[in-house]
Amino acid sequence: MKKILLVAVVFVSSFAQAQQEIKADLFDALAFKTLELSYEYYTTERSSIGISALFNFEKRSADFKYNEKQMFTPFFRHYFTDSSNWNYFGEVFMGINTGEREVTVEGTTLKQYKEYTDGALGIAFGSKYVSSGGFVLDIYGGLGRNLFTSESRAVVPRVGINLGYRF
Repeated sequence: MKKILLVAVVFVSSFAQAQQEIKADLFDALAFKTLELSYEYYTTERSSIGISALFNFEKRSADFKYNEKQMFTPFFRHYFTDSSNWNYFGEVFMGINTGEREVTVEGTTLKQYKEYTDGALGIAFGSKYVSSGGFVLDIYGGLGRNLFTSESRAVVPRVGINLGYRF
């Protein structure tokens, strides 16, 4: 999994002439003990492609947490205006996620955890602010649906408040 992420970052970083952004999700880090990092590459003035990597460090016993342990999310964004500061966007994403689900052993009250890997397809909407110095703030929310196994949760959230830098 690390090799795939490394190859993707090297491939995307080879396009050094266009606008690029690196961001971290501040909301996830503070609220959920989760680290989410994103890279975004602008293909035109109104569209971009990118990838996010989410790592969940929250314990099983936490009352409120992401169900996913890890999630790698390639995405495509289309921006609705040409504004240089505030802009609104729609996003289509494919989230490849891993996690575990609590299951009860038949005939007993014992609970076990079963690991899964699944892929979710979804949409999100948001807004982005870019300062003249390159500071980036984007806020987005959306939902995806896991498609390939019954072991995973049906719905995957995609929410965030990202802070980053455009270069």
